[in-house]
Amino acid sequence: MGPLSVNDIISGDTNFLLAFFIGIGFGFVLEQAGFSSSRRLAGVFYGYDMTVLKVFFTGAVTAMLGMLFFGLFGWMDLSLIYVNPTFLTSAIFGGVIMGAGFILGGYCPGTSFCGAAIGKVDAMLFIGGLFIGVYIWGFGFDLWKDMYVAGNMGSPKLGEWLGISDGVMALVIVIIAIGAFFMAEWVESLSAKKEESQEIN
Repeated sequence: MGPLSVNDIISGDTNFLLAFFIGIGFGFVLEQAGFSSSRRLAGVFYGYDMTVLKVFFTGAVTAMLGMLFFGLFGWMDLSLIYVNPTFLTSAIFGGVIMGAGFILGGYCPGTSFCGAAIGKVDAMLFIGGLFIGVYIWGFGFDLWKDMYVAGNMGSPKLGEWLGISDGVMALVIVIIAIGAFFMAEWVESLSAKKEESQEIN
């Protein structure tokens, strides 16, 4: 149970209350970062605004390093962390569908609720489409069940799958993140130059 229950020190009711306030804080941060704007979110696909990539890469790397050091100091048992089973085929199909929806609608599921909370109609319509998709998936599950369970890889961590230690995997991801940041800055600069040249012409 999350987010902060440790050996039943925190009761279930208190846990839900903490989750409620953490959720409010998370929504506030998303809004302040501009993630309620479909233009900003879609910008990562069109190259003019890479804020989404930078923020989420920063969050992922920070959480990864924090958990790694907690494990090294014995403050956290990393072997107890649940890893979702990997179904490669459905992951690819799902990624394509979500990516297409992200480009067309300018939102992901979480940011759509952030946008709806401040009254954005396009975000509300996106949420409507989200629920339609959920119902279609649920009621038609028997039709694509075989595809969903295809490519079952179990629940390996990426480092285990590649045959390297958690520390080496963390180093690789940090290097990738740094490279992604430089690439994002380069793409944004290209987009800005292109926009300037169009304004001049």
